Amino acid sequence: MQATLLGILGLALLGTLHAQDSIPVQADFQQDKLTGRWYSIGLASNSNWFKEKRPLMKMCTTTISTTAEGNLEVTSTYPKGDQCVTRNSLYTKTEQPGRFSYTSPRWGSKHNIHVVETNYEEYALVATQISKSTGSSTMVLLYSRTKELSPERLEMFTQFSREQGLTDDEILILPQTDKCMADAA
Repeated sequence: MQATLLGILGLALLGTLHAQDSIPVQADFQQDKLTGRWYSIGLASNSNWFKEKRPLMKMCTTTISTTAEGNLEVTSTYPKGDQCVTRNSLYTKTEQPGRFSYTSPRWGSKHNIHVVETNYEEYALVATQISKSTGSSTMVLLYSRTKELSPERLEMFTQFSREQGLTDDEILILPQTDKCMADAA
């Protein structure tokens, strides 16, 4: 029985590692060029919180800066009801440039973050594998330096999200808003 359980756990771990390896990372990633202000244009996820919050979600701003240790400080400001909420996250660099890890102090979830593709001046596509005690989920974010992106970039985001196993119901182009954007200028 114990050997069977260990075998199942081993296969589950192997599957998780394979899933992480199957997400590409930007070739020749240049972290300093990723810093600055971004708008969240698209969000895709198969997590329960996304399904619950999807109708309320709007575009938000995210500012990325590099710490002295070479990690990323990620600050997102988004509208929630009639107020603006700011959330700070520290993405710890890994041995692979363009790949980071983060553990949520609130939920205890572990995030394996990949900067999949970016040209630094227009868009960035970021995929995250999230693991927690209740299971795992995938999240894909599309960032833009402006509030709008070309239909080709939006289609690239949608197609990549589908390739990660997400359905059209789990893919959202975030509605534009001016709320909580003034302080991001």
